[in-house]
Amino acid sequence: MINSYAGLDDAEVAIAAVRAGADVVRGMYGRRVARVDKGGGDFATAADVGAEKAILGVLRAARPDDDVLGEEGGRQGASGAEREWLVDPLCGTLNYAVGNMAVAVNVALRGGAAAVADPFSGEVFFTDGGASAWVRSGGGDVRLVPSSGSGLVDVNLDPPFPSAPGFRAVGLLAHPGFVERFRPRVVSTTLALAWVAGGKRAAYATDGGDLSGSVHFAAGIALCRAAGCVVTGVDGGPVGPEGRGLVVAADGETHRSLMSMIRGVRG
Repeated sequence: MINSYAGLDDAEVAIAAVRAGADVVRGMYGRRVARVDKGGGDFATAADVGAEKAILGVLRAARPDDDVLGEEGGRQGASGAEREWLVDPLCGTLNYAVGNMAVAVNVALRGGAAAVADPFSGEVFFTDGGASAWVRSGGGDVRLVPSSGSGLVDVNLDPPFPSAPGFRAVGLLAHPGFVERFRPRVVSTTLALAWVAGGKRAAYATDGGDLSGSVHFAAGIALCRAAGCVVTGVDGGPVGPEGRGLVVAADGETHRSLMSMIRGVRG
């Protein structure tokens, strides 16, 4: 059997993988999908599971010697592999389950290429892991250019809240400076990170622990870094094992403004 993925670089593999997952997500949209309880109010749907299966099929065919960490299936693939793919097959499951199209399919090679698909717009945001990122739509690739011009800032309000009570992202919404300077949005999907990279959002903020190796955030962080965004934790330090949460801004001035407000929320 001919391997249709032979010769593809990592970025093209990531694109093929998220497109395979997006096909499943789009195809099952609007159906009454079965739910799998994951505890703590969290759940997966048949679309999450099916999309991850489709993504794994691409990665296994294209990179059989690599390891894979999937949100639904856990760690799979070659034992002791030097390379690891991080897979979030459907980010925004609750949105999807109630018929909201604000969802994303995320695939990232740790420390390398990454792709984020919007199943409903058909856009695929991607990077080869270098110093630039693009969006592919309708066959053409356009370089992502961050911009703070919209003034729109997505604030993730989902738990956990490890920085509470000192800081909770919801506190930004009550900060007078925030509503004077920015216009808050809450879409509850890391598609918002791709929007920051592409100039559709000025910034994004969320609490949390080390998000650098998260299946939910790794692809979006890679895109934003490659596009030239400012990427830090909520304390202003690097994202990583010693960091906490995530603040991504289109430019330095927007980041400084947000960090000033975050310090104010911390009190």
